Amino acid sequence: MAKIKPITFDYSASLIPEHGISQSQLDELKPKLDAAREVVLKDDMQQYASGDIPEDKQPLDAAFFDMPERILDEYQSDRENSELGRILKTAARLRDMVDKVVVLGIGGSYMGARALMESCCHPYYNELPREERGGRPRIYFEGNNVDNDWSQSLLQFLEMDSKGDGPEGSWAIVVISKSGGTLETAAAFRQFKAALKEKVGDRLPEYIVPVTGESGKLASLSDAIGITDRYLVPDGVGGRFSILSAVGLLPAAIMGIDVVTLLEAAAAMNTHFRSAPVGENVVLDYVGVNHLLEVEQSVLTRVMSVWSKSLESVGLWYDQLLAESLGKNERGALPLTVVNSRDLHSRAQQHQEGARDKVMNNVIVDSWRQDALAIGQSENNEDQLNELADKTLPEVMSAAIRGTNLAYAEDKRPTTNINLPAVNEAAVGQLFQMLMLATVVEGRLIDINPYGQPGVEGYKKYMNKLLREA
Repeated sequence: MAKIKPITFDYSASLIPEHGISQSQLDELKPKLDAAREVVLKDDMQQYASGDIPEDKQPLDAAFFDMPERILDEYQSDRENSELGRILKTAARLRDMVDKVVVLGIGGSYMGARALMESCCHPYYNELPREERGGRPRIYFEGNNVDNDWSQSLLQFLEMDSKGDGPEGSWAIVVISKSGGTLETAAAFRQFKAALKEKVGDRLPEYIVPVTGESGKLASLSDAIGITDRYLVPDGVGGRFSILSAVGLLPAAIMGIDVVTLLEAAAAMNTHFRSAPVGENVVLDYVGVNHLLEVEQSVLTRVMSVWSKSLESVGLWYDQLLAESLGKNERGALPLTVVNSRDLHSRAQQHQEGARDKVMNNVIVDSWRQDALAIGQSENNEDQLNELADKTLPEVMSAAIRGTNLAYAEDKRPTTNINLPAVNEAAVGQLFQMLMLATVVEGRLIDINPYGQPGVEGYKKYMNKLLREA
């Protein structure tokens, strides 16, 4: 395994008088953080393995924790027949067959794959010529809403852009749903499957790859169609914790993302979480700071301020993770993703002078993938930028980050910094695992079950009732 450069967490700018927290408060919280870690590492894992789960811990979807190690170990011992080996084989098969893949899913069955695409692929991946994509298919997401115009427009595009019988005229479906009963995804699958059948006829089973449970509506439908190339949503892994299972790994592999490094990075975060003490543990420190700000200062809005457009979908993935996990029993902080410097021109006013109910959790990129682009000299200096001509966009971004943090500090607004060495598989693999662990630890700390989302069932019940009454 290649050495993974660790991500870091700096909470010093939250240690401020009057509106922040103190180091002594964090020190006092240490025994409770250690105890919550023990519950996650030992009690939860032992109870899940035994199947003897107390009622107040049901559901207990703790299998996400050691999933990176289990998948990697299986891959090392039995490459071709392992789940990861099969995923890579499916990705290669689709690469040779099609130029477009429609990924159908909603919530955790969609947001992780989207976050992986935006963070690890070229920003204009779908617009690149096929050869610049390494022959890999373009990726389109649907089944995550019931928006008529978007669904119709994608179907029309697929029909217009799929002429001929070669890969460039062909498309496939990856449909992700544990039960197959979620209306948004099920309806989209019916619609896109019908369009695909018109294109490929009796070869339909070759062009559909389901990721679903061992039983359920989608599993039964896959049997009826005759699909053999399929993957399981693992037991004991909730949708929002499934990004490092086939739910996220299959779309990632299709896009050419280095899924081995992604898993190795998550495993490295697990090792760090197990062994590093409070004060040096990015998971526990992140939990401690955000928890204390909530209980001591009524900071109920957690702003994930990402300083790279490539990380916007990572923030939106985290919005779901935090909201569904801890938004229970009339409690739970409100997650909010902003992209800077873009959103400094829409939200900064409120963050700087609005209610003191927010913490800014910055996600900062230390190194960019592309060469630094200078502002440049111009013979037309009406914009008066020639004096900054040698400044590069990374330098401008650094100044924006420092300036924003200084402005917040001046007004005693708490901030923290999560620093990523780069935006790549090694960094985001750590980040995904860190945030999942932090969410579960905080749930155990405040005695809220971080698994399950019973409140989501309300809208589903009434929506289905209304549709069947109409």
